[in-house]
Amino acid sequence: MKRLALVACAVVLALLAGCSLFKPPQPWEKGQLARPEMTMSADPLDERFGQHIYSSKESASGGYGVGGGGCGCN
Repeated sequence: MKRLALVACAVVLALLAGCSLFKPPQPWEKGQLARPEMTMSADPLDERFGQHIYSSKESASGGYGVGGGGCGCN
């Protein structure tokens, strides 16, 4: 019985915490979100290179009879 009450309390606390996680940022909070250290990657050039590799590999994964190697040569 104690375990069930503990699990129920944990679920209620998780649900209450979730309410504040999905609110949109307020106008005065957007300045903090635009700071360079808030980006997902530290190096923009490295991010572009990674996106190029990903798109090249995805482009080579088939299609509708169209040839292409995915290496960026065509």
